Amino acid sequence: MIHTLDLHFQDCDHAIASFLIETSDGPVLIESGPYSTMPILEKALLEHGYKTSDIKHVLLSHIHFDHAGAAWAFAEQGATIYLHPFGAGHMHDPTKLVASATMIYGDQMDTLWGAMKGIEQEQLKTMEHEEVLEIGDHSFTALHTPGHAKHHIAWQLKDTIFTGDVAGVKIEGGPVVPPCPPPDINIEDWIHSIDLILSKNPNTLVLTHFGEEQNPNIHMQELKEILEDWSKWMKAQWEAGKSNEEITPEFMAYTAEQLKSRGVSDHGIKQYELANPSWMSVAGLVRYWKKKQSS
Repeated sequence: MIHTLDLHFQDCDHAIASFLIETSDGPVLIESGPYSTMPILEKALLEHGYKTSDIKHVLLSHIHFDHAGAAWAFAEQGATIYLHPFGAGHMHDPTKLVASATMIYGDQMDTLWGAMKGIEQEQLKTMEHEEVLEIGDHSFTALHTPGHAKHHIAWQLKDTIFTGDVAGVKIEGGPVVPPCPPPDINIEDWIHSIDLILSKNPNTLVLTHFGEEQNPNIHMQELKEILEDWSKWMKAQWEAGKSNEEITPEFMAYTAEQLKSRGVSDHGIKQYELANPSWMSVAGLVRYWKKKQSS
């Protein structure tokens, strides 16, 4: 059974989730969430009869703080952390990861994400593409799915795929949108990853932001369309010679209007912004087009 645990990030519902899966060899956690939400995660686990020390297996989609920031706390209690090979070094020594994030978030780092500590090498288990992880009576297949981040894994469990960020953000029946933070956004890789996931014929996609999606083909087609829309919009602004500072308020207004046109409430827009800050996609997509020009 899959239990969706709402981490109430920044006191907002349906922004970030972790997922608890019960197996014959004990509970498995997919996504740790940030350390700032650890008290909420502890409480959610207790509601299902588990302490944090009962979690011996944590599967990460990628190493961004909203997905992996609390992984070290589980490792300190004996858990093994499963992740992409490109992410292991940063989880062992998060110095560069923290420094990079601090350049973006500044003095909000602690409020948003909380503490970040390194994990011992022997507790980091890297997974190759389509490698199968057997835990009790469950088999998890690691699908390398770059595009949002080069160190991204979607985890397949039978006909269900936990998609991290590669299937975008979709909250409470709203539209799907693509999170595009720097530095790894690659549109071509992302489209390939979407097609890879669909080739596995899943019945259900499980999004970290937020919950289950029962129509994978429709969902992924909408994601492709909005990814192309955002990419083209950003390319036009960048080619016009605008700076990130000029583009950001225009893009925030553009994306807010897209959400409103689909019936998303003011609270819903807040949920989307916490799960996928639109200002961050400016930095990611402009960087993508700069790379395209120089390649």
